[in-house]
Amino acid sequence: MKKIPDMKPYVGEFMHYLYDGSSNEQLRAGSVYALHLFLDGPGEMEIDGERHPIERHTLIFLRPGQPHAFHISPDHPLPSFNIYFDLWDDESPASLHRSFIYAPEAFVFEHMAAMPACPELDELPSVINLRDHPQLIDTFTMITRAYKDLEYYRSETTNSFLYAWMLSWYNALHVKKPQDYRIVRLIEYMQHHPEQGQSVDEWSSYCGLKRTYIHELFLQETGQTPRSYHHELVMKRSAHMMLESDLTITEIAEKLRYSSIHPFSRHFREYFGISPSQYRANHRQS
Repeated sequence: MKKIPDMKPYVGEFMHYLYDGSSNEQLRAGSVYALHLFLDGPGEMEIDGERHPIERHTLIFLRPGQPHAFHISPDHPLPSFNIYFDLWDDESPASLHRSFIYAPEAFVFEHMAAMPACPELDELPSVINLRDHPQLIDTFTMITRAYKDLEYYRSETTNSFLYAWMLSWYNALHVKKPQDYRIVRLIEYMQHHPEQGQSVDEWSSYCGLKRTYIHELFLQETGQTPRSYHHELVMKRSAHMMLESDLTITEIAEKLRYSSIHPFSRHFREYFGISPSQYRANHRQS
């Protein structure tokens, strides 16, 4: 059973294509994996007999042998970035010689990209809009530029980019991110100023929520209480300060608004399992 980090991507071809409703966009299947990032809409994509809307920044992920068709109006052609690739074979990749079979012929290929069992890959959707993931759009276009522009080590570079992109996509779909703008704003404030705003009253005032509601909403959005989230930020900041500065432990405690070194040392030991001085000694030796 494979996991996504076991992948060995190989980009066999990239093209910037304009879908215009022509006959070669009818029901078909391809021999390799494909990603299509649409830059505009509207349109429709048929995959395994189900139709999906195409809008700006819609991503299509097709598996080898998967029946699909593009339903695009000739009056409104849609541009797309297309990447054709293997995911499990960089030694004899099928994407160097990809092929299509059109209905009503049987979708049976003599040479098709490897498809080992990988439940994590199966979780990735065939259709998704990336508007909420601008970093994935930027990285995707970076892959296409590298494939098109690089003269040296093009395969090595684009294959590495695609590997990182697939892992990032999986993470983006599985890591819960806060959506409520008030909690997002408070989190940004905490991350930039972990030494400030240590009271729930201050946080409530900052994001305009009642004290009784901020705890419930923050927990709902992050899975942590405001105090737990803030405490984690403070501990990570203290560890960074111990490794990146010459401040004494007492001075670090003061900068993080602790009344004395004793509660700071106790919190640090509970979080990291060792004292601040031992943490500094261990990491500076390594």
